[in-house]
Amino acid sequence: MGSPMDDCIFCKIAAGQIKSTIVYQSETVVAFRDVNPQAPVHVLVIPRKHIEKVVRLEEKDVPLLGELFKAIKSVAESEKITEKGFRVVVNNGREAGQTVDHVHFHVLGGRPMEWPPG
Repeated sequence: MGSPMDDCIFCKIAAGQIKSTIVYQSETVVAFRDVNPQAPVHVLVIPRKHIEKVVRLEEKDVPLLGELFKAIKSVAESEKITEKGFRVVVNNGREAGQTVDHVHFHVLGGRPMEWPPG
């Protein structure tokens, strides 16, 4: 029986096994355009390491969180949404809207955001 990473679409994107429009990558993080964008800019930022969801992050992952937010900043700058504003969303679990079991941050911008979001 394979590991969860064997079937994880985001792990496959990070490994280059599934084609995606990559907008940022480092040794630990990959950012790519969402295939079903909810805003003019909709980029997903993921760790290369398979972590199912936010509540599975551990103390040893604190440096990785810093790398994820460094990537988020870089994406916002390259997409030219830092001045007007953007939203970062992370869903945890099915009721929150998480559809892929690999922690990921949505970077949304390019239009006014509504509140409340959900």
